[in-house]
Amino acid sequence: MMEIQGTGRNYSCLIVDDSKVASLLLIQLLEQIPEMKIVGDCSNAIEASIFLSRNKVDILFLDIEMPDMTGIELLRSLKEQPITIFTTANRGYAIEAFELNVVDYIVKPVLLPRLLKTVHRATELLQEEDVTINEVANDYIFIKDRKTIRKILLSDIYYLEAKGDYVKIHFAEKNYVIHTSLKLLEEKLSSKEFIRVHRSYIVSIEKIDYIEDNVLYLNSISVPLSEFYKNSVLSQLNFL
Repeated sequence: MMEIQGTGRNYSCLIVDDSKVASLLLIQLLEQIPEMKIVGDCSNAIEASIFLSRNKVDILFLDIEMPDMTGIELLRSLKEQPITIFTTANRGYAIEAFELNVVDYIVKPVLLPRLLKTVHRATELLQEEDVTINEVANDYIFIKDRKTIRKILLSDIYYLEAKGDYVKIHFAEKNYVIHTSLKLLEEKLSSKEFIRVHRSYIVSIEKIDYIEDNVLYLNSISVPLSEFYKNSVLSQLNFL
């Protein structure tokens, strides 16, 4: 049996699945991960909606195809979205999952190595939840990273990526995760230096190397460019 070392911190998680077999399997797997504390197991989205209105959870493991209300409909109805991981037997919802900024999309049957990778990604976000950002002033910002206040030059930022109720700020060699919305950051950042290129991405105009089809390239990094924002992006670039 695989031995899994814990980090000492527990994360509450809720399982929502109308398949009892799938739910039990996920419970058995999560019980092997020390950090995971299962606080609920709902058999449908309506039951989960009631639970979430009364309880805050760190991670939501959510099936998609359920009677009366789908997992996607549930997620869209939530005012505050937990870190969410879709677990589904259907591969056809990947685009909707991406648009909803879920952390991951696991196709059943769920296997422990795949689950461990997903849990690591989710807890990485949660470990950074106390990072905050101040108002943008001139060419820098200050962020609070736990007990440290860091000065960040805007010119060092490559792009910002929405992750549910969080935003990951990408630099050349370091990332910070902020508990805020991409829309709020878009309002704070200068439109002359940063541009929205996708529902989930804002990029530094200075860092754009080239655009090919619907993809922006920032050095070796690729970021999707949606049709909705494409004309706006092209109009802000300086063509010869």
